[in-house]
Amino acid sequence: MPSLKAYSLLDLAPIVDGATARDALFNSRDLAQHAERMGYKRYWMAEHHNSTGIASAATSVSLGFVAGGTSTIRVGAAGVMLPNHSPLIIAEHYGTLESLYPGRIDLGLGRAPGTDGKTAYAIRRDNFRADESFPQDVQILQAYFDDGYNGIKAVPGNGLKVPLWILGSSLFGAQLAAALGLPYLFASHFAPDQLDHALAIYREQFKPSAQLDKPYCGAAINIFAGDTREDGERLHKGMMQGFIYLRRGQPGPLKPPADDLADIASPQEIQMAEHVLCESAVGTKDAAKAFIDRFLERTQADELVLTCHCYDHEARVKSFGIGADILNDYLPR
Repeated sequence: MPSLKAYSLLDLAPIVDGATARDALFNSRDLAQHAERMGYKRYWMAEHHNSTGIASAATSVSLGFVAGGTSTIRVGAAGVMLPNHSPLIIAEHYGTLESLYPGRIDLGLGRAPGTDGKTAYAIRRDNFRADESFPQDVQILQAYFDDGYNGIKAVPGNGLKVPLWILGSSLFGAQLAAALGLPYLFASHFAPDQLDHALAIYREQFKPSAQLDKPYCGAAINIFAGDTREDGERLHKGMMQGFIYLRRGQPGPLKPPADDLADIASPQEIQMAEHVLCESAVGTKDAAKAFIDRFLERTQADELVLTCHCYDHEARVKSFGIGADILNDYLPR
């Protein structure tokens, strides 16, 4: 039987065609308010750069806006791309959030740039190979949230012990999270290939730590659910369309889904999008539940993270609501 302990959501703060980043961020806060009422434990945002369809580049600022509009749901980064930043600066940013919203902040860490190579260079400048020091930087960040590092204290941040998570879409993150005794979250919503292997490695190699005494792993899926099969499939098609444009090097604000993807994409492009988004619950509530049943039975995830990146905000809220209705039945009573 699945052993689900919590469910959370990832919001990519979509900027849609004809709207602005401000519109996207207000929609994000509205979504978080709905999620709080729906029973989601955590609300995650991700760091992306040079992405004209995603509004959460300044992730800590965006999360502060969301946290200020909610009262109980935990808010966190999934994630901060740590090689883009000094660990001290991240400790101060998330120490500030923890000081303002105590007991509600989580900090997920990744080592990818969260952007293209040219933009990564603009961010990192002469430290372009910063991802190589990612394991050490995670430990330095831990030290800043404890008693400090090398005689330096993060203020705010010192002593606040903000919970850290390791994010991953390959085996590297699983091994690091296990070695450091941190919770692990796999990005199977767009990188499904190594999901099962990564979770197995994490569980097999896990070493208890001051933060965590036994493995705790999460996995992410897409949910494209509506009142009818066609409603869900339209949301799914919109995300496929966005991925096709992204892989072509043509990212931009989300557009309404095409009636037929074959009108805008080749069979090979459609096949690619179907594969990267294969971990998706699509259709009616019953269809979404059947997928989630299989996914949780297979992965035994402690926490399921749902995401729905789509053009229509109201449809997105509805899809997350259907997901919450399904997942609430899994939780211990």
